[in-house]
Amino acid sequence: MAITSTQNFSQGKDIRFGADARQAILVGVNKIADAVEVTLGPKGRNVAIEVSYGPPKITKDGVTVAKNIEFADKYENLGAQLVRAVASKTNDIAGDGTTTATVLARSIFMEGCKAVAAGMNPMDVKRGIDKAVQTVVNHIKSIAEPVETKDAIRKVATISANGDKKLGGLIADAFEKVGNEGVISVQDGKSFDDQLEVVEGMKFDRGFISPFFITDQKKQLAEYDNPLILFCEKKISSGTALVPLIEQCHNAARPLIIVAEDIDGEALSTLLLNRLRLNLRICAIKAPGFGDNRKNNLRDMAVLTGGQVVSEELGHKLEEVQLGDLGRCGKITVSKDDTIVLNGMGNKEDINERVENIRSQIGGTDSTYEKEKLEERLGKLAGGVAVIRVGGSSEVEVNEKKDRMNDALNATKAAVSEGIVPGGGVALLYSIKVLEDASALGIENEDQKVGVNIVRKAMAVPATAIINNAGREGAVYCGKMLETATADSRYGYDAATDQWADLHDLGVVDPAKVVTTALIDSASVAGLMTTTEAVICDYPKREGGAGGMGGMDMGGPGGGF
Repeated sequence: MAITSTQNFSQGKDIRFGADARQAILVGVNKIADAVEVTLGPKGRNVAIEVSYGPPKITKDGVTVAKNIEFADKYENLGAQLVRAVASKTNDIAGDGTTTATVLARSIFMEGCKAVAAGMNPMDVKRGIDKAVQTVVNHIKSIAEPVETKDAIRKVATISANGDKKLGGLIADAFEKVGNEGVISVQDGKSFDDQLEVVEGMKFDRGFISPFFITDQKKQLAEYDNPLILFCEKKISSGTALVPLIEQCHNAARPLIIVAEDIDGEALSTLLLNRLRLNLRICAIKAPGFGDNRKNNLRDMAVLTGGQVVSEELGHKLEEVQLGDLGRCGKITVSKDDTIVLNGMGNKEDINERVENIRSQIGGTDSTYEKEKLEERLGKLAGGVAVIRVGGSSEVEVNEKKDRMNDALNATKAAVSEGIVPGGGVALLYSIKVLEDASALGIENEDQKVGVNIVRKAMAVPATAIINNAGREGAVYCGKMLETATADSRYGYDAATDQWADLHDLGVVDPAKVVTTALIDSASVAGLMTTTEAVICDYPKREGGAGGMGGMDMGGPGGGF
């Protein structure tokens, strides 16, 4: 039996320095920025992305394109990863503006490389970039106009949905119905048309434990008016513990709804016996969520309905629960999959206090998952829940529309929180005017002035790209806009309709938060890349000669085995 040994090679590190290192990174940055830039503006194109499962994904969402780009060359990939980080961070904070952030990062880094190659001090160049960015951010915040009307919300949503007025209208309707604090989610629809569903009251995704609790056989629902609701943190298994409470509710002629971690064994048998034999109005529901999230959901429901959560940790006993400890609501509707609590009768002050508590928790967490769960709880308590069901004739079309819908939704939330500025890249373009007076920026030397000029040049890039994608000459149109504009002008070119007008009147607006976040994040990463003097990457793996199996004699007829 002859076995050939496999030779193992140690994998070393490749180090590049100075302009050579920056140029290698810039190649990757240019490639990813070129792929993302084609999606910018109302006449931007789509990008088709191969995925390992299912049909290819077609999207116009900058961050989705950026996340799917990876290069074989280590240095190019390093540049791409840094730009991807810019797009992802902008998406996490503002939810939109990822394409703008990507093209800004490319422009700042490219000009920064040129400045450093010409002998400028990279640290001073970075300081100049930071001073210019802070000045522009302060200016954009100062010219932002609040979003208060349904029409203003519709304009923002329409622009972010790539000019789709129907999607913009749906989002405006959703905001009108659930308010700024409500939860709006985007889900796949089951028809060709987009639909808006609004749930008033508190809805959670748990239904009745047994179909024997159903009161309306035709609709397959358990519905009760003016019920009493028991909230319990633990599993209920003892039927005798529930009997006193069932008797109290029966004497008060009120339906009893039990929401607990689980109800099984003797307890479930007791409830079903009373429901079927005595026709008592009873229903048992599992509490939504898991672990701490379940406890928080139960407490939210208790606050909304004015009840208390029966908790062993606080010394409560199920046998001692009185009617005064139970929650109350106008109506409860329970299906196989979910429950809706309408007109909770909790104390308004307690509900407001709970809402403020959740808001402070949202501000204090960095986890996206936690933030989503907290916002969901906030919406159920403070506003309502709206679901936009996106329709289409194919899965690819639905996914593309969902990407645009999520962008539009995030942009609208950002606009409501911090106001709007002229869109089409014009807010950044006209911000060039506030960078003309170098003395007002606190510039200390010529190298910092170069940093300011790098930002000035980058400010025109988004507007230029939008106009180029519309088939016009971006540089010429931007030059024409800058001739007569002031820093707070609203007049500009609308690429969608090919006309010059007041952009606010046309509904071409951007959320101030999206614009400032894109600029801050792109300048931060691009500035750091500019100051990079050495780059360390792994060498590509070298495969050893693994011919072992070919040289192995496995025996056979007349062989050695």
